[in-house]
Amino acid sequence: MTNLTCIMPCFIIADLKISVSFYVDQLGFQITYIGPDENPYWAIVGRDNISIMLKAVAPEIKPIPNRTRHEWAPTDAYISAAEPDTLFEEYRSNGVTFSKPVRDNSDNLRGFEIEDADGYILFFGHPNL
Repeated sequence: MTNLTCIMPCFIIADLKISVSFYVDQLGFQITYIGPDENPYWAIVGRDNISIMLKAVAPEIKPIPNRTRHEWAPTDAYISAAEPDTLFEEYRSNGVTFSKPVRDNSDNLRGFEIEDADGYILFFGHPNL
């Protein structure tokens, strides 16, 4: 019996309201949880079967996206998308800005990249089989 149900990246963020707004307003995610009730500092946002945890630890603790550590590994989250071209068009029509447009990349993946409000790179796509 399989007990694993999901995995979600946990991003350290600078400002909870700005980050949540990006995922909800730009990418069509929904807020699954935000808390604590008084002075919230973390949230879970999701869409379809994926979720991302956002956590504002403290003002002096800044986000550190992978691309700031090494140019060859810029992606902070790989999000499997059955139809990346369709999702790209949805996001484009919503005014989303792309780091890289939909394409076949050097890793033989079809997809696109978006940089979130804290500089994290999200890749939406799938392997070319």
